Amino acid sequence: MDLIEIFKTANPIIGVVHLMPLPTSPRWGGSLRAVLDRAQQEATALASGGVNGIIVENFFDAPFTKGSVDPAVVSAMTLIVGELMNLVTVPVGINVLRNDAKSALAIASCVGAKFIRVNVLTGIMATDQGLIEGQAHELMRYRRELGSDVKILADVLVKHARPLGSPNLTTAVQETIERGLADGVILSGWATGSPPTLEDLELATAAADGVPVFIGSGASWENISTLMQAADGVIVSSSLKRHGKIDQAIDPIRVSQFVEATRRYVASKPVSVQTKALPVL
Repeated sequence: MDLIEIFKTANPIIGVVHLMPLPTSPRWGGSLRAVLDRAQQEATALASGGVNGIIVENFFDAPFTKGSVDPAVVSAMTLIVGELMNLVTVPVGINVLRNDAKSALAIASCVGAKFIRVNVLTGIMATDQGLIEGQAHELMRYRRELGSDVKILADVLVKHARPLGSPNLTTAVQETIERGLADGVILSGWATGSPPTLEDLELATAAADGVPVFIGSGASWENISTLMQAADGVIVSSSLKRHGKIDQAIDPIRVSQFVEATRRYVASKPVSVQTKALPVL
């Protein structure tokens, strides 16, 4: 996965648009226009603040299903992502929660999005939705069937979940890449807003052996200089919201603060670290 080709930088900042509840979700408010308006406001705030990419999630559809989402959710997300791609120039990705990677890939392939996030690509995780099994074999064959080049960023030991058994982080990263064929891996803390440890990021980066590693949660302008010592990029949301509250809208000032802090650190890194070779998978 060539980060520079997709994001125009070797150290991308990917901001998250959390969609308001969609049709058929328990908190659906009845107006798709209201959902779209909020998404457009947040995407504009992220793009104007300097992020290198945006990922769109059906975050407020909780409680989630562990399998395929309702067709109305797929339809709504397809419409919204298409509208956002006409609004911003940065690459856009998709995450259909909790783990509907096939729908995410279908949407991305049809609208021209560049990447998807998959919470459980390999292994089995115990979650609040029940046991979720990775479906890498189905997803990779589906991508080939679609003739798609959408990149797949996969969580390793995803947040809000516990693995069955006691897998070693190094082994989990290697199997996600070598057996799951992920184009990049994501490491998070135990929950939304909780960062991974620097030690775990270092282990993941060593195990990934050149495949991009992303910080998947808990990044803020205060800790990003530490976390980025052992990561290629970052996916960020909570710290960009007003007052740092997950249910609030994106705050343009917080976006600018975070982007400035990240770029300041990246600029201070040795050139060899900033421009390390990344294999194209």
